[in-house]
Amino acid sequence: MSNENQEPVRVTGSTFTLFMSFVRSVDHVSFVMIVICMAMMAVLVAAQVFFRYALSSSIDSADELSRLFFVWAMFLAIPHGLKAGIHVGIDVLVSRLEDNIRIKLSRLMSLFGAMLMGIVFVMTISVIGDKWQELMPTIEITAAVYYIAVLIATGHAFLHLLVLAWGGPTIWTETEA
Repeated sequence: MSNENQEPVRVTGSTFTLFMSFVRSVDHVSFVMIVICMAMMAVLVAAQVFFRYALSSSIDSADELSRLFFVWAMFLAIPHGLKAGIHVGIDVLVSRLEDNIRIKLSRLMSLFGAMLMGIVFVMTISVIGDKWQELMPTIEITAAVYYIAVLIATGHAFLHLLVLAWGGPTIWTETEA
């Protein structure tokens, strides 16, 4: 059923190129933040184990901070999963469609996904406002910091879904090859 000889639709233009460059820059910053969060989590857990078993002491905020770093790393990674196409999906019907229909459907679903991410982004702003006064139990930081990760992730995912809606499902593999 697929048309393997059909050329994919190429998206060109300075606006799209600038937008892709911007999203790549956001990706780079996000990758760095993910690495920092994972490294901080690993160092903190290792230090907590050392303190607990070697010094019979404890870092009071270790559990809370390691959880925070983990949550941030996971939420920051979600848009990269969208970019790579490794998000969860059921494609038993879609995989049987012709390539041109599958590409159009993918673009439409990416547009719907971007709209949903936009809604979640706006709603998260409200949640952050509601949680701002609440402090974490062991450190003097607002509990809203967990929701800030959601805000960043939904904004970043929104950008990736716009790229996929605009350029098609293979745009990242085409431009990075």
